[in-house]
Amino acid sequence: MKTKGINHLALVCRDMAETVKFYTEALGMPLVKTVELPGGGQHFFFDCGGDTLLAFFWWADAPPAAPGIASVKAFPMDPKTAVGSMNHVAFDLDESELEGSIARLKAAGVEVSVPVVVNHDDSPMGAAAEMHEGVWVRSVYFRDPNGIMLEYAAVLRDFTPADVAHEPARAVVSA
Repeated sequence: MKTKGINHLALVCRDMAETVKFYTEALGMPLVKTVELPGGGQHFFFDCGGDTLLAFFWWADAPPAAPGIASVKAFPMDPKTAVGSMNHVAFDLDESELEGSIARLKAAGVEVSVPVVVNHDDSPMGAAAEMHEGVWVRSVYFRDPNGIMLEYAAVLRDFTPADVAHEPARAVVSA
């Protein structure tokens, strides 16, 4: 068996109307499918490009948001989330569209990361203040109305075997 990629990522929102407005208007993602769930609730799908979908569930009695557990508490100072949680969703974007995406987000009243564009590299900090040859992805981070961390990511080069340079860490098991 070989998967062909991500079909959809399903998240939970606090208000479906607010979520639809944000994703269709601020991000320009068409709403392509809506489902009313038995017993109440909704499941809506947005086209996020590249033959992939972003979906949201809504239930009137869903548990509240849990920043620092199920979502990022404060980026970049406190980006950790719990095991089994979803940390953020990154949408692929051409580098030439980064500046325009920032303008669109700000025009929609969306706060973006500081620094606005993060230049990810292989330095000990993982990011550089200035663009240089070692930057492999440039990102802009922001939140949706549900507190979900989102990213526009522009990958600048293809990965090579040299990009796999670290041994995977093991959990520390106490006796």
